[in-house]
Amino acid sequence: MNLLKFIKPFEEVSKQNNLIIRLGWFMLLISIWVISAMGETHMFPTPNQVWTGLADLYNEGLVTHIFSSLALCGKAVLVSIVISLLLVYLSPIPLLNPIGNLLSKFRYLPLTGIAFYITVLVNDGRSIQVWILVTFMSTYLITSLLSMLKEIKTEEFDHARALGCNRWEILWEVVIKGRMDYVIEIIRQNLAIVWMMLVTVESILAASGGLGFLIKNSDKFGNHGRIIALQFVILLAGLFMDYFLTFVRKSLFRYSKI
Repeated sequence: MNLLKFIKPFEEVSKQNNLIIRLGWFMLLISIWVISAMGETHMFPTPNQVWTGLADLYNEGLVTHIFSSLALCGKAVLVSIVISLLLVYLSPIPLLNPIGNLLSKFRYLPLTGIAFYITVLVNDGRSIQVWILVTFMSTYLITSLLSMLKEIKTEEFDHARALGCNRWEILWEVVIKGRMDYVIEIIRQNLAIVWMMLVTVESILAASGGLGFLIKNSDKFGNHGRIIALQFVILLAGLFMDYFLTFVRKSLFRYSKI
């Protein structure tokens, strides 16, 4: 095995060698973690503390909290997708174009200001959580979808016109149906925003539970083993959703260029 090719830019590497590289980095991280956990004082919890924390969390209903977080995330994502796609697909209409562009600028607003007004408008605690997540994901999702729309080549629109499509048919064939694989990929990329914000949003209503509530509660009592264990659970759940959406896109659109 020629190790020098692994440090050359743009070098093509086989799947087997790529797997070896990934496993090597993973083992390095585990080794650093184990070594740093030795001795009387250490920055990170020991593997034993994390494992104990994970076992305690499981006995206290970790699975129920995972499904609570997934349900919250799923509901917020579905609402965000419907709102974002509707606004973006209607943005070619001049009268409605400013709406999507204006909402995309709201991504610069902080959580505190938006959460306050949503709390005033919505009374139910669970709905407050959903709409905070919807607001944040929609702003980023609309931004990404509008960029996708601008990147469609003029030739594709001309080709549709040459085939006799009217303007609504062009919207359906070129923008909606012709870019569905891009839409799934954009949703996959922006899903991380919702999943990342669960800790903050779920702390608003402790009665609803969820992974965010567990982390907040563990941090309150300084149980760092449980915190790291929960971070692993959140990361694994996020990676699963990421992999699932990639699998769906590749299964439905085998000749996707992305």
